[in-house]
Amino acid sequence: MKHRKLPNPQLITLNNLKSSILVFKTPSQFSAHFSSTVINPTTDPDDTENQYPNTNTGSPPIPTLQSLLNSIQSSQWHFIKHLAPNLTPSLISPTLLSLVKTPDLAFQFITHIGFDRLDVKTKCLAVAVVSRLSNPKPAVCLVKQAIVSGGLSVKDVFDELVIAWGQLGSKSSIVFDMLIKACCELKRGDDAFVCLNMMKEKGFVPKTETCNSMLSLFLKLNRTESAWVLYAEMFRLRIKSSVYTFNIMINVLCKEGKLKKAKEFIGTMESLGVKPTVVTYNTLIHGYCSTGRVEGARLILDVMTHKGVEPDSYTYGSIISGMCKEGRLEEASGTLEKVKEIGLLPTAVTYNILIDGYCNKGNLEKAFGYRDEMVSRGILPTVSTYNLLIHALFLEAKMNEADVMIKDMLDNGIVPDSITYNIMINGYCRCGNAKKAFSLHDEMISKGIQPTLVTYTSLVYVLSKQKRMKEADDLFKTILCKGMLPDLIMFNALIDGHCANGDLDCAFALLKVMDERNVVPDEVTYNTLMQGRCREGKVEEARQLLEEMKNRGIKPDHISYNTLISGYSKRGDIVDAFKVRDEMLSIGFNPTLLTYNALIQGLCKKQEGDLAEQLLKEMVSNGITPDDSTYLSLIEGIGKVDESSGTIAS
Repeated sequence: MKHRKLPNPQLITLNNLKSSILVFKTPSQFSAHFSSTVINPTTDPDDTENQYPNTNTGSPPIPTLQSLLNSIQSSQWHFIKHLAPNLTPSLISPTLLSLVKTPDLAFQFITHIGFDRLDVKTKCLAVAVVSRLSNPKPAVCLVKQAIVSGGLSVKDVFDELVIAWGQLGSKSSIVFDMLIKACCELKRGDDAFVCLNMMKEKGFVPKTETCNSMLSLFLKLNRTESAWVLYAEMFRLRIKSSVYTFNIMINVLCKEGKLKKAKEFIGTMESLGVKPTVVTYNTLIHGYCSTGRVEGARLILDVMTHKGVEPDSYTYGSIISGMCKEGRLEEASGTLEKVKEIGLLPTAVTYNILIDGYCNKGNLEKAFGYRDEMVSRGILPTVSTYNLLIHALFLEAKMNEADVMIKDMLDNGIVPDSITYNIMINGYCRCGNAKKAFSLHDEMISKGIQPTLVTYTSLVYVLSKQKRMKEADDLFKTILCKGMLPDLIMFNALIDGHCANGDLDCAFALLKVMDERNVVPDEVTYNTLMQGRCREGKVEEARQLLEEMKNRGIKPDHISYNTLISGYSKRGDIVDAFKVRDEMLSIGFNPTLLTYNALIQGLCKKQEGDLAEQLLKEMVSNGITPDDSTYLSLIEGIGKVDESSGTIAS
């Protein structure tokens, strides 16, 4: 057959079979040689035997090396994807080597044939070729895929990259830097260190940017010791630190609480010829403010302005945040005014900090005022802004206003997140609207937002308060099946519900589950159980629970002692009730209204009018105002009471 000259590859298309097309060989033919062969175009579109010889096996045809390259260079990606199942490593590897000077085409080729289906050698060769792109992201992405989907160790990948690096005859070690970068993005700090050590063994020195990626990861993971080990290694390998390196290490010192050393580190930077930036100073200022040292942060602000470094919105945002944490809201508001005066635009984060501060103080008018100011300045409220305001409205039981705020949030295109739903669910649970709370739970799931432990804790709480314990127990089992670890609040809610229902066996079974799951009970847990025992008249068992609290290092509170006093008084054991009162006094707890009411009630039952009168006078002299319960006990037990003088009339 006479061979024709191959036309311009850009003119070849799959849909135009009348133009010149490529000849494909069967696997047995392919092994003989790599060559480009073309055939005469057919005028009969049904003559598939001439168009695709040797394709009666039912599998996609296998191209030659040259024909595959021609298809790649003419961007016939759909066709190449069709051929992918029959492309073997022995064909893919030489193809990649032929595309070294066009790494963009190599990346597209690998993407279309499926990177995950390649063996480790071919994967690493692909990474080595793609690493020649000016943008490192594609190669880093491929390395991550090789590690995650291939189940390969970093050592395996490194060794194969060394082979691929040798095949390319490359002088650059950038591909190994990309391996470390991939480990950092996967949050595998130890693997990054392993790779760094292997680089050293091969005589490769990582780039400053690579080390910065590792330092940044250790900072995020709070592995400050590892950061210092790496920083020392950089110094030993004479890897020059950049301003970004110093900024990270200053941040590390701030996390360790070594603010003085962090401040001195700026001097080290300058002595090495690295000029601190606004980020450098902001890092230090944030460190001071986050530890409650706002005045120290102000001194840093003075230093940076003196050195000609202009503060930005983040600088003042940190100072405003520090003031709000200390409850200095008026000063924080004044600082915001200064920010506006010097022409800086406050960020949404800064406004949110102030909104949070005033919401916590209960000053919703001021909080909403800042929300309005944000809008007037063209700063769109964020989901955090709405969450803070909605939460504050729910805390004050302003349900209608909260609903309006939620509608406003949706109207402005702000998508509620899990925190928003948790706030709403918790708010409705607190006001006893279980139906609304559960409908919001269902809405979360329908929108692809997974309920959190906070979500379920609120739902368990409302069911327990409504004594719907079967539903609460079923929900608790669902939570366990989801692999979630119930928290102390959830256990306390369930225990309280079962105690209120008189099911002490279930309540104590839950205490056992807490111990099994290493959830440490608190005074609320034990107070609830003690109250349950006292309602049963089993005050001695309640007393044993008080001792158990002490043995476990849980400090009893007023409620603990008042529960026992009330239990003894109701049972008529007034002597034991006063013994508990004396025990309270001995450890520094002053009697409360509940203490006096319980004792007066017990005395009245025993017709001890004189002692009841003395207690009433003592109560008033200690600044505790009797309530209706006090007077009711006295009236029912003894007789009339002169409320003005706190005396009993016989």
